[in-house]
Amino acid sequence: MPVLNYLESINQALHQEMERDESVFVLGEDVGEFGGAFKATAGLWERFGGRRVVDTPMCEWAFIGLANGAAMMGLKPVVEIQFADFISTGFDPIVQYTATTHYRWGAKIPLVIRAPWGGGSCAGPFHSQCKEAWFTHCPGLKVVIPSTPHDAKGLLIAAIRDPNPVIFFEPKHLYRREKSEVPETPYTVAIGEAAIRREGDDLSIITYGAMVTEALDAAETLSGEDASCEVIDLRTLVPLDKETILASVRKTSRALIVHEAVRTGGFGAEVAALIAEEAFAALDAPPARLTAPDTPVPHSPPLEKAFRPNAEKIAARARELLAY
Repeated sequence: MPVLNYLESINQALHQEMERDESVFVLGEDVGEFGGAFKATAGLWERFGGRRVVDTPMCEWAFIGLANGAAMMGLKPVVEIQFADFISTGFDPIVQYTATTHYRWGAKIPLVIRAPWGGGSCAGPFHSQCKEAWFTHCPGLKVVIPSTPHDAKGLLIAAIRDPNPVIFFEPKHLYRREKSEVPETPYTVAIGEAAIRREGDDLSIITYGAMVTEALDAAETLSGEDASCEVIDLRTLVPLDKETILASVRKTSRALIVHEAVRTGGFGAEVAALIAEEAFAALDAPPARLTAPDTPVPHSPPLEKAFRPNAEKIAARARELLAY
């Protein structure tokens, strides 16, 4: 089985789905001959041509609106937002139309919006934000954030085949860092199912995206201190795999929720509320969150390192919970 990095798995998924289904097409800024800002669409223009790999102007409102119309007419658009931060320019067609059309009159909207997401590259506040919570608050959208190349390919294929709209965030910090074995043939990973990346008995660390590898590193460190941590990779925020979260917390009696988005209104608060409401009797400590602080993402490398959670910070917060 070949080993691919995260970016290569995304590219392979796009190639295979466009080969399989002529209704799939890609659009976005520089996705054509240039191959995308991060080269996720490399080779698509040469293979499928300009009718199915469409370069757009720098106007997310317009090309997401175009994608809505194409999806209503039976096509399967895959939109690339150059950086997830820029999705705000296309917010209106997503939340007013993409999310509500099926509810309003039953039309299918098989639309995927891919967005390179998160920090770790010292790109500053315009190119590093984590805005997933905006869309988890919007009924009608599925929100997916894979953490491994294997899941990135399988979940992207599942998203393209889904008749419902999917916001597909890709932690760009992992693009060329994270590698794993990826089957050459097309496959799907179920949307809405979390993965237990490491089993444990003393503490549940619940996270997603680039923080999964940090949580696993922290769990390995803590194992040397006789602390057994279970690491849950949510993979999908909407629909949320509540059963896996609750089963883990009822086993360990402690929960640490980690994300690199800022704290206030972050998705971790929703997970903490779920645990408090439905597993309170099992808890030996309050549900805890470890997040970025409520500031814009710094550009300076030392400041960004201080801003983002990492394995060291996760381990330190976990020790506090284990000692509670």
